[in-house]
Amino acid sequence: MLTFQNPAISLKNVTKIFGEQTVLDSLSFDVERNKITTILGFSGAGKSTLLKHILGIMQPTSGTIEVLGKDLSTLGKVELREFRRNYGMLFQYAALFDSFTAEENVGFPLKEFTKLSKEDIHKRVSELLISVGIKEESFTRLPSELSGGMRKRVGLARALALSPHIMLYDEPTTGLDPITTKMVNNLIVDTAKNHKDREMTSVIISHDVRATLEISDYVAFLDRGKIVEYLPVDEFKNSDKELVQEFLKL
Repeated sequence: MLTFQNPAISLKNVTKIFGEQTVLDSLSFDVERNKITTILGFSGAGKSTLLKHILGIMQPTSGTIEVLGKDLSTLGKVELREFRRNYGMLFQYAALFDSFTAEENVGFPLKEFTKLSKEDIHKRVSELLISVGIKEESFTRLPSELSGGMRKRVGLARALALSPHIMLYDEPTTGLDPITTKMVNNLIVDTAKNHKDREMTSVIISHDVRATLEISDYVAFLDRGKIVEYLPVDEFKNSDKELVQEFLKL
């Protein structure tokens, strides 16, 4: 199992039990700073539960989760809410507010978490939207007036609004056509490159094998709550684990 000297995220013996079902089973692994790490696995493997633990939305039954050197279990509600400013999250279907324009969606976290003036928020939002390839004429459009790819771009701009140290992507290419999928993958890579000076760490939950092998630095394979393989992407392609090779051939 890979270990790193100064990981962005570190899970140690994390177990999560719901009733009689063990969803995460003594899970231990590190996520390297300033890299793109993808967590692959079949449906029901525990990927979404793992993501919720990294965000601090769920608490483990046992074990510890450290993010940027902080043990999440030691943070109170107010501290945790403040700490979540370190995260950016691109949801599966962008999860934009339907009644907000693109500009209002991206400005929402800035209004909620900062004391920036209206003028400064407008400037920051414009910069973010342009940085992800949204043209000015689309700033005032509602999500229903945007294509699937454009909604993803707006969702990413919103996720980057508070300059997060960790970007989380939940199945970012689900339901997208091949051209839009390629665009989203390029966007993830470009975002990581553009924020490399801040050591921004990217974590992707995915079942998209092709995209994973193209854009990731490291790949972990989760099965029944355990990491069964975790390697640099080029080594992962040649894993000797039968389950991994079976998944790669799907």
